[in-house]
Amino acid sequence: MDIEWAKDGITGDLFIVQARPETVRSAQKANLPKQTQVTEHNPPIIEGSAIGSDAAFGRVRVIRDVSEVSTIKPGEILVADMTDPDWVPGLRIAAGVITNRGGRTCHAAIVSRELGVPCIVGTKDATEKLQTGNTYTRLFKWKHRPGEATIERTSVDINNVPKTKTEIKLILGDPDAALSMSGLPVDGVGLVRQEFVVANHIGIHPMAVLQPENVSQESREIINERSKNDKSPKDFFVVSSPKVSVA
Repeated sequence: MDIEWAKDGITGDLFIVQARPETVRSAQKANLPKQTQVTEHNPPIIEGSAIGSDAAFGRVRVIRDVSEVSTIKPGEILVADMTDPDWVPGLRIAAGVITNRGGRTCHAAIVSRELGVPCIVGTKDATEKLQTGNTYTRLFKWKHRPGEATIERTSVDINNVPKTKTEIKLILGDPDAALSMSGLPVDGVGLVRQEFVVANHIGIHPMAVLQPENVSQESREIINERSKNDKSPKDFFVVSSPKVSVA
């Protein structure tokens, strides 16, 4: 459903003013995930742990500090030592993500998986071997290769996927990805990284609202702007905190 709502600026009461069937996601073929095959490629130059089963090629953008994340352009491959929730704006527009450190449950792995962005973590030295501006291909079999590659994708009807004896569950961290993940043939949610949910959904560290005197004036202005419709930043944090149930 698409639901429109309004909040009374004086009383704080919330009103649903319109509801109608959602027409974008519902029109997509949720039961047709894609499989990727790379048929032509160059020898690999780095290796790591692959997240997901997709592939991509694009120009590399090596980012050594989160303050530079705004320099990444749509379609580039983001290369960093590690990521945290502050890097999400860059992850959302990247064609691929590569990190020096991290495993399958690190921030880059979880968010890339949810966003559908090809990712390799734990390469150890990607920021040293890859150069900003050069074109590389991220393969799903743990490897990263120079130049472009031939990538073929085919759809798979999940209605024909056999049922396994072992339950398959999701690792989640971004509430915005819940709808797109709901069409997968899984048995629920197995792990929720609550700190990622807070960072993506609220955007304010809890200690920043408890100890505002310890954050910069610029950060306090951002916090006050986010919480302007609540009595205080503390109230905003409590009201905005997602209620997560794990089954």
